[in-house]
Amino acid sequence: MTTSDNGHHEPDIDDHSGIETTGHEWDGIKELNNPLPRWWLIIFYVTIAWAFVYYIFMPSFPGLKGIRNHSERVNVTEDLATLREARSELASRLLTTASLESIEQDNELRQFAMAAGKSAFGDNCATCHGVGGVGYPGYPSLADDVWLWGGTLDDIRLTITHGIRSADEEARFSQMPAYGEQGMLSGDQINDLATYVLNYSEPQVNEEALARAEPLFQQQCSICHAKDGTGDQSQGAPNLTDAEWLYGGDYATIRAQIWNGRNGIMPNWGERLDDATIASLAVYVHSLGGGETSPQASLETGEPENIQ
Repeated sequence: MTTSDNGHHEPDIDDHSGIETTGHEWDGIKELNNPLPRWWLIIFYVTIAWAFVYYIFMPSFPGLKGIRNHSERVNVTEDLATLREARSELASRLLTTASLESIEQDNELRQFAMAAGKSAFGDNCATCHGVGGVGYPGYPSLADDVWLWGGTLDDIRLTITHGIRSADEEARFSQMPAYGEQGMLSGDQINDLATYVLNYSEPQVNEEALARAEPLFQQQCSICHAKDGTGDQSQGAPNLTDAEWLYGGDYATIRAQIWNGRNGIMPNWGERLDDATIASLAVYVHSLGGGETSPQASLETGEPENIQ
């Protein structure tokens, strides 16, 4: 702006563009006072008008519901109720289904059980057993065909419901003694036993250690792991001959297990999940590693159950 002789402010016009300036100047560069584009102004005013309309019709301020009385909370509640109703029939059918064979024959029920089981597994089980049930040291892999407590649908459902060494009265329970920590065996005896156990999967050349450990194994270990080391699912005693290990299969880890007797705990999910969710989880877990066939199904069909 410039001031005329009569004291009035005259607009400052840029010599190059002929447009009025704002009066601001930096290093000889003047800021032009260009008007906003018409299309931009129209959109701006429309949004203001729309905001007032929305304020009247829709909830836009605490305590104001709007004349349309719209509530997303109510909508979500209704949608969830509709979803539960749609699922209840499938869940009821799942609970009354006796075998995997009957689930497999019902494609709709099979898809529901697998989808619900996968979702529940991700929410509750993957933290310990890994995505897809691959397992971690100390947490069994569910993606193989090795089952500590049995891999039939009923076995898996029972384990999920009551847990292992949990507070549930019907929990599966076994205990690996801490032979070294409790002073039941000497360090040399435990060394020999570790060599003996490792020999099942990796033949050892220390014949003297194997000979010393043979009677020790039969006396201390065979009652659970069987005389030939193949284990006993009824006790949750792992097979020592299959090269599948819960904590690791090297000499140091096997020795540490014999010395310390580590015993993991699996929660009893029956207190936290409903029966339909547990049934779905059992179906999903059974599918991960090719679960075992129930004896009754084998007798009736002569073929293993499989929903993969």
